[in-house]
Amino acid sequence: MDLRKLKTLIDLVSESGISELEVNEGEDRVRIVNAGSPAPAGQVVHAHHPAPAHALQAAPPVNLAPAAAPVTETPAGESGFVARSPMVGTFYRAPNPESPNFVSIGDTVKVGQTLCIIEAMKLLNEIESEHAGVIKEILCENGQGVEFDQPLFIIA
Repeated sequence: MDLRKLKTLIDLVSESGISELEVNEGEDRVRIVNAGSPAPAGQVVHAHHPAPAHALQAAPPVNLAPAAAPVTETPAGESGFVARSPMVGTFYRAPNPESPNFVSIGDTVKVGQTLCIIEAMKLLNEIESEHAGVIKEILCENGQGVEFDQPLFIIA
């Protein structure tokens, strides 16, 4: 990826106040985290093979919209299996911003099916369902930091 483009992206993240930005161009992947945000400090995580100059001109637009509001809060009367976070990290409902979510409320899941990803120390960890059932509640918002043993999903 072109260094001028990287500098522009870093400046954009810094000036806009967003906490992080991830850009994929072919095999290149760059993730920029705003050091002033509550997320762990870091800048450019990594970039793969250099892209040809013509690929940089045809880059897709970058969506800078803030993360959506929490999907739902824990209701007092809801029962079922509570899928909990096995680690501290950042909760993601989909493998990347352009992909559909792994699961949504009302989806039927099987044992071993991926529910979400938790990013910890720059590693993406797929969290799999320990029980079969229907997703009743999603207790975290996309991009939210989660703690060890924090409830993520209710499966009934």
